[in-house]
Amino acid sequence: MWERVLDRAGIREPEARRGYTAQRRAVRRFAPAEYTAARLLLPAPLQPDVVVLVAFMHETDDRIDRGGPPEREEALRRWRALTDGALATGASPHPVLRALARAVDRHPVLRARVRAFLDGAALEVAWERFGTEAEVERYVEGYSLPALMLSMGLLVPGGEAASAGFERACLALITAMQRIDFLEDLAQDVREGRVGVSDEALARHGLTVRDLRAETARADRVAELVAGRTDAAVAFLAAARPLVGLAAEAHRPFLRAVLGVQELRAAAVRKAGASLVVRPSGPSPLGCGVVLLRELVRRGLLPAAARRGPRG
Repeated sequence: MWERVLDRAGIREPEARRGYTAQRRAVRRFAPAEYTAARLLLPAPLQPDVVVLVAFMHETDDRIDRGGPPEREEALRRWRALTDGALATGASPHPVLRALARAVDRHPVLRARVRAFLDGAALEVAWERFGTEAEVERYVEGYSLPALMLSMGLLVPGGEAASAGFERACLALITAMQRIDFLEDLAQDVREGRVGVSDEALARHGLTVRDLRAETARADRVAELVAGRTDAAVAFLAAARPLVGLAAEAHRPFLRAVLGVQELRAAAVRKAGASLVVRPSGPSPLGCGVVLLRELVRRGLLPAAARRGPRG
């Protein structure tokens, strides 16, 4: 039960409980797979704050992803001012920022994570096209990684060496995830004119963005492009595997599940191939369910979880 999770997290004050519960409902609606994984596999005391951080990241991304660069820049400026005010005072007219302020108060290390994420959001606001692979790497390291570390920051192990290794593995993980994202969303991105595959990568296969927009590119070239980009993502997933061994034992089921789902996503885009220029891709819900069930079996929780699922 969610109420029991709040109890175990030490969140007792009624208004705070209502705020966390509102963000739980939002995340369950827009990110059901991530919500289910967190609710089933993360320790209960971490769940409320992870939910709030995911809600904040989603709200930020949604606000700065509308219109042209000037509109996005202004949206980020306003949102950053609201966020800074909430963290300074603990109060805000926006529910997700009130909940974020509580989470930061509970985990002061998050203050720097929020700042890094908002700093990196300027890259998301500014990008229209990637000319080179180096530009993609700068985007991932500058924006995607701080976004991931909002929630992963709560799982960083103690000790300088382990912490540094964990963050390096997180960079490999988010590099894989972002590359897969760009492939899954290729059809929509082509229509909107913000393609996440660099001109450099396209040129290697005799393609341009114009080819993709006109849907006149040779299917074999697009398939080769997808296969090459997927191979790169899979290599980064392999580099992310030390993440599990570095983490605390209680966090390992969740991290194994995250890696397992990314492998399914990579397999799905590889199978989709050239069709990605006309329709999106994604892993099968059944496959994702199997990944979660496998971790529940390892923890000895399958019978209860199979009957009930994440109640609330």
